[in-house]
Amino acid sequence: MAWSTRELAELSGTTVNTIRHYHRLGLLEEPERRNNGYKQYQVRHLVSLLRIRRLTELGVPLAQIRPEGDYGPELLRQIDADLAVEVQRLGRARSDIAVILRGGGPADAPAGFESVAPRLSASDHSLLHVFTQLYDQDTMRDLRRMVEAGTDPISAEIDALPPNADERTRQSLAEKLAPTLAQHLADYPWLNDPAQHLSKDKHVTQQTFVDAVVALYNPAQLDVLSRAGALAQQRLSQSLAADISFTRGGTSGGSPP
Repeated sequence: MAWSTRELAELSGTTVNTIRHYHRLGLLEEPERRNNGYKQYQVRHLVSLLRIRRLTELGVPLAQIRPEGDYGPELLRQIDADLAVEVQRLGRARSDIAVILRGGGPADAPAGFESVAPRLSASDHSLLHVFTQLYDQDTMRDLRRMVEAGTDPISAEIDALPPNADERTRQSLAEKLAPTLAQHLADYPWLNDPAQHLSKDKHVTQQTFVDAVVALYNPAQLDVLSRAGALAQQRLSQSLAADISFTRGGTSGGSPP
């Protein structure tokens, strides 16, 4: 008995295009043709096709399949290891999807930020995507904690700040934001010197960071962030100075102020 390409596809549970693809790769022998030009597939073609399908089901790459290939234990062990990695990836993907569905966040939330994505502005969302390529996993975990502890009303005000915001509004927002930034600096000292947490070259990271921030935030927002950063540094320095003064006073027998 002979089968047409369509009949062979139906019999083997695949598609005509797949069979043609296997022909182009040289995995499946071309059959003889009838006088009308239609192909005539025989049992050997069916067996070969089913054999190829079985190997691909196991994860053997098409590039490694040969008509008379020897698929020993070493190849299967490597495939098994690759599949284990893929299973882990799929497990993480399912967990992330579950968090996104529960929280109603966007599907393209940066990895690790699925649960807090709804509170991120479009600019923050984009910047965190860039950060995933610049900083290590420890840094990204800390950034997630910062987002979780963020002050939403202030963030919303900064997000809505127009480029031409007046001086008073800018200064007011900077003063509101400064305590949060100062607390972050105290809780995460690496913020003052992130060099040990980079996943890319330092120069590349700095330039990419600057380019991203300038592209994602308007001039007024950048001004507020800059002012808030300076105020936070000042606030932290004053706090450290007070702690040192208190410690010295306690050591020398003095009483706290």
